[in-house]
Amino acid sequence: MYAIVEIAGQQFKIEKDQKLFVHRLKEDEGATVSIDKVLLLGDGDNITLGAPAIDGAFAEAKVLSHLKGDKVIVFKKKRRKGYRKKNGHRQLFTEIQISSIAATGGKKAAPKAEKKAPAKKAAPVKAEPAAPAKEVKVAAPKAAKKAAPKKAAKGDDLKKIEGIGPKIASTLTEAGIATFADLAKADPAKIAEIIAGVRGNHVPDSWPMQAGLAADGKWDELKKWQDEANGGVMPS
Repeated sequence: MYAIVEIAGQQFKIEKDQKLFVHRLKEDEGATVSIDKVLLLGDGDNITLGAPAIDGAFAEAKVLSHLKGDKVIVFKKKRRKGYRKKNGHRQLFTEIQISSIAATGGKKAAPKAEKKAPAKKAAPVKAEPAAPAKEVKVAAPKAAKKAAPKKAAKGDDLKKIEGIGPKIASTLTEAGIATFADLAKADPAKIAEIIAGVRGNHVPDSWPMQAGLAADGKWDELKKWQDEANGGVMPS
């Protein structure tokens, strides 16, 4: 006889005396576990299907040991962001051995009915006599407060442009080029003058074009161009 059962959220095909590994169970080593979620029973040519489980069918297993699986390495990386993260994981398992499989005799725990607290009777509310209407004085209108100056709108992330790093983005923002639209209108020669004090060999010729794609929301075209470019310069 064999059966297909559900143990700790996983389905297994089991037979008597079979050993298998399942997700960690709460029972101690040497304890006996009763499995009442039997989805299919096979005995020779006779096959019984459950809907989804077979009423009365059950299996018993003995807990042999608790152990950990092999280590799995999880590595995450974001290019051009300097982001790297490495984690390890070992899954907890329990080794069990099937003791018996039976088609009848199993008992399912009846769902516990929730006890509802008896509704409390609301105390009668005594009507109070209406209070006499009070005379309301309307205060003279005060001078309107001066509206607080609006904060400047937050700029775009210029570092999304190939060739622009945090230092250059800060320098451009201080010079009044804080959005993709501002950068798209800027002249490459003017940009070169602004970033002249930043260390490195920077070629801003393509920055306005990239900023124009970003301002128009054409991120797919921008990404394709950046994948083919090197530091903001197309290969010759």
